[in-house]
Amino acid sequence: MTAKPQFVDMILDLLTGMGPVSKRRMFGGAGLFMDGVMFALITGETLYLKVDERNQSAFEDLSLGPFSFERQGKQVALSYYEAPGECLDDPDVKTEWCQNAWQAAKRSRNTGS
Repeated sequence: MTAKPQFVDMILDLLTGMGPVSKRRMFGGAGLFMDGVMFALITGETLYLKVDERNQSAFEDLSLGPFSFERQGKQVALSYYEAPGECLDDPDVKTEWCQNAWQAAKRSRNTGS
């Protein structure tokens, strides 16, 4: 699903406290990057954040699932989980979750996963 431009702009606006965040088209949506590292994915009006073994349980504890798509008749799940709804209401909460996702993305980049 294509990312809604207004939603992407709103998310970028709420992340100004994090630092210079840029966007690029990814998977038909928008990838959010900081310092060249993708830490979030937006499709439609849904924000997904990068997870790894350190932060994945926080998403699972809230029953939040991964971004997935169909490829060659099979579902493929990526290591980006739906952000909690409170992220859309509170810039401080969004910054905290996005900072954790950015740290996960940096760790994943360093380990190659």
